[in-house]
Amino acid sequence: MPVGRSNPPQIDTSKAHPARVYDWLLGGKDNYPVDEAVGEKLPPEARDGARQNRQFMHRAAAWLAGQGVDQFLDIGTGIPTEPNLHQIVQSVVPAARIVYTDNDPIVLRHAETLLISGPGGVTDYIQADVRSPGKIIEHARTVLDFGRPVALSLIALLHFIPDDQEPLAIVGELLSALPPGSYLVLSHAASDRHAELAAQVTDEYARAGIRLGFRTRDEVARFFDGLDMVEPGLVTAPEWFRTAPAPAPEDSGIYAGVARLR
Repeated sequence: MPVGRSNPPQIDTSKAHPARVYDWLLGGKDNYPVDEAVGEKLPPEARDGARQNRQFMHRAAAWLAGQGVDQFLDIGTGIPTEPNLHQIVQSVVPAARIVYTDNDPIVLRHAETLLISGPGGVTDYIQADVRSPGKIIEHARTVLDFGRPVALSLIALLHFIPDDQEPLAIVGELLSALPPGSYLVLSHAASDRHAELAAQVTDEYARAGIRLGFRTRDEVARFFDGLDMVEPGLVTAPEWFRTAPAPAPEDSGIYAGVARLR
């Protein structure tokens, strides 16, 4: 189960936070008026994107667990929404170990009660920012065995890291710590599928003080450079599936993919 923590950091309810806006988009209630104000100004497609992200995570996690992957490092966890990643994975591999990471203090509060492992496995949580990859890896090593494959999950996270914050270098540092046979699971908002909607979303988040870096398919593909893509490759989130039945055809502004480290 998550390690207990004292003196949790204070939650700033005066500023919107991506994890809480995402919770609102998913229909959750663990957000504040400032987050709801952002969500209400977003186009309806933003809710579709949040749902598609979540469903992609469910399918990818279940498939990886079915391949025998039993260790996951999930960065940008967000506010727990059942089924959570560990519930999906441990339903297939009960002994699976999962480390969750997010930088919003409200996620920490929920992690201590909701991100609880099944009796045969382990979950842990660290409050940290993906822009501090060394800190995350250092903690994850205390829970996960980095001598065996680890699935690195970055769901709807990297479009919150603009280019000047060097997202490619961040992902590269995270991947460099993982052994061969590990996996990268990634979804990312597109700038080249529905340009007007992408610009509207970017503008609304910017008004709330949240910078976005939506990317083209080619730009998202760079995160997978040097890795072996799992079929069907880098596609939109609803198009990514490994087992029947396939999701119903659906338009999407989200790219998604899974790749294996050599």
